[in-house]
Amino acid sequence: MRVLGLISGTSHDGIDSAVVEWSADGTEITGVVERIGERPYDRDLRARIVEALPPNRPGMAEVCALDTLIGQAFAVAAQECGPVDLICSHGQTMYHWVEEGHVLGTMQLGQPAWIAERTGVPVVSDVRARDVSAGGHGAPLVSYLDLLLLAGLPGRAGALNLGGIANLTVRDEGIAYDTGPASALMDAAVLAATGASFDEDGRLAAAGEVHEGLLGELLAEPYYRLPPPKSTGKELFHAGYLARVAAPYGLGVADLLATLTALTARTVAAEIRRHRLGTVVVSGGGVRNPVLMGMLAEAAGGVRLVPSDELGVPSDAKEAIAFSLFGWLTAHGLAATVPSCTGAAGARILGSITPGRGPLVLPEPSRVSPERIRFER
Repeated sequence: MRVLGLISGTSHDGIDSAVVEWSADGTEITGVVERIGERPYDRDLRARIVEALPPNRPGMAEVCALDTLIGQAFAVAAQECGPVDLICSHGQTMYHWVEEGHVLGTMQLGQPAWIAERTGVPVVSDVRARDVSAGGHGAPLVSYLDLLLLAGLPGRAGALNLGGIANLTVRDEGIAYDTGPASALMDAAVLAATGASFDEDGRLAAAGEVHEGLLGELLAEPYYRLPPPKSTGKELFHAGYLARVAAPYGLGVADLLATLTALTARTVAAEIRRHRLGTVVVSGGGVRNPVLMGMLAEAAGGVRLVPSDELGVPSDAKEAIAFSLFGWLTAHGLAATVPSCTGAAGARILGSITPGRGPLVLPEPSRVSPERIRFER
């Protein structure tokens, strides 16, 4: 089955895609990665998404418009990927409702009917909600793929994704959680100061100096001390949060970026050290930031940081590949969550299905779940 995975992450800069042909032999599943890509959001649409994120409070008319416009953007991205058997669309997270450490709801926009209508292909969507309804955080769902990837690695191993939010999967403890911001606050600072969407190659951060006073105040954020399972997003780490904490220091953009990069490195490194990890497989946009990766390597000590590319998973596309896998699992009647990672009452089959042009035909349900994964390109 050829499944297209689509996702726009917490950096909300565009739509990542991955077409993977999946085949199963007993408890081993093989993925042939046929195509990966990224389609940037139209500038006006991205501006509307940013404007609708916390702490702003968009009206229902704007929520309806964004659900349509994001769905149409995902439909165009899907059509560009060519013919597939199934599509699994994450959409764009706009709000993650967390109170006292519990997730009460999560909202991803991007109406799947637009994708199904344009491509004629069935679409799995609304993927996080079922885990949340079972008492889980709905995140990090990528932990399912992480644990399969890490299965054969020696020593104590983990997987780290550096997107807008950083999440860590710890194989030997069977847990996963959001550690805090990866690029979320950095991107907010760059956007406010320059209008650019991110600090390309960490150049601004490289030109600045870490302000230990501001860094200490940022590190005092209570979220970092919460026990897993836990999840977070732009409902906490947003531009208003950054302005409130950083404005009194009056830093220039380079020093602010250096400090925020150090915040990500130190909060992630603290978790790597806490779990005594020897190898960490790293993915996400943060892999391309040499300043962040250098700070992380220094703060984490002797840990071996391995790009996920070395395991056959392109670091820019790991989450899109994960959602392709989730689509395959849902179509085969298999759960795609790890309760110890999300905090749910049990493993759940994820998503809702929007039929394509013809009758909805699903494969025979599988009797066994994957225990090993192998990638080919």
